[in-house]
Amino acid sequence: MTGRSSILSTADTRRPLVAAAALREFARGGYHGTTVANVAREAKISPAYVFKLYPRKEALFVAALEACFDQIVEALAEGADASASSLPNDVLDAMGDAYAALIRDRTLLLLQVHAQSVADIPEIGDALRTGLAKVTAFAMERSAGSDDDVQRFMAYGQLCHLIVTARIDEIPATWAQTLSHGIRHPD
Repeated sequence: MTGRSSILSTADTRRPLVAAAALREFARGGYHGTTVANVAREAKISPAYVFKLYPRKEALFVAALEACFDQIVEALAEGADASASSLPNDVLDAMGDAYAALIRDRTLLLLQVHAQSVADIPEIGDALRTGLAKVTAFAMERSAGSDDDVQRFMAYGQLCHLIVTARIDEIPATWAQTLSHGIRHPD
């Protein structure tokens, strides 16, 4: 009996570590360009053990995406807690600043972009929508903002994704300055 609970506890301990490795690897190579062997190497375990924890590649990607959205909500909570005011737009701005700092690393951002590109895979599309619902519900609850306020917050987040991934803020052209006007990202 002791051996079985030890195995379960090892698996329970390893799952988040493997999900974190999957997050990094899928962010680098995307769903189609990343193998389970890549994730196993990053997690320093065998591919067979990864499959024991996550029986399909889709389940592994979903675990990475869930970890991504957990980190996003955690950052938004820290931003909301740091807001100097309880006014909805001030809270949303503080959450946006915290998110901008979070995606400075680009790993979470790139995983989300890759997830959008394969959202037609049912499990991944469901996980993406669940994560977006979680972020939206959190923003609504913590900011007490209107539907329009929260929609604007989410839309700005997507615009930030575009600006960061395409490096639009580095382009001096008028169109690029129009898109990135007033949006700041920490260096």
